[in-house]
Amino acid sequence: MKKLALLAVFGLLTLGTYAQKLGHINSQELLSYMPEKTTAESELQDYAKGLESQLMSMQSEYQSMIETYQNNEASYDDLTKQDKIAEIQGLEQRITTFQQSASTSLQRKEQELLQPILEKAQSAIDKVAEKGKYTYILDSSSGMLLYSKDSENIIDQVKKELGL
Repeated sequence: MKKLALLAVFGLLTLGTYAQKLGHINSQELLSYMPEKTTAESELQDYAKGLESQLMSMQSEYQSMIETYQNNEASYDDLTKQDKIAEIQGLEQRITTFQQSASTSLQRKEQELLQPILEKAQSAIDKVAEKGKYTYILDSSSGMLLYSKDSENIIDQVKKELGL
């Protein structure tokens, strides 16, 4: 009797396993189809160019200050030399601070621009998964897909959902 009950439980578990429907998608490929991604990348590049322009301006000013100091060092008295060196060091510190801030700002801007696109893609994936009664959708671009023979690629359905 115990063996029969155990077989019945095992049979139900086996049937439950086969009822699962798997799908996979390459999210990077999906994002490449979305026109919003191109727009976001362009906006991010423009933002980065602006930051780079500011940095180059500061570096140019730094170089100019060093050249001026070197050209006039002999004519400066000790107090003026100290003042000029402090001025150069202050600008050097501002450049370093700006570089760190710019890097952080660029990362924030990228996240700000990509978040709505990622949410839109996730929403489309969720809708396709619900309509198709998928149990799991795996992202093949993240390297987490180990075996996909029984998996169905849903990129065409998600593109259709997005109107692409």
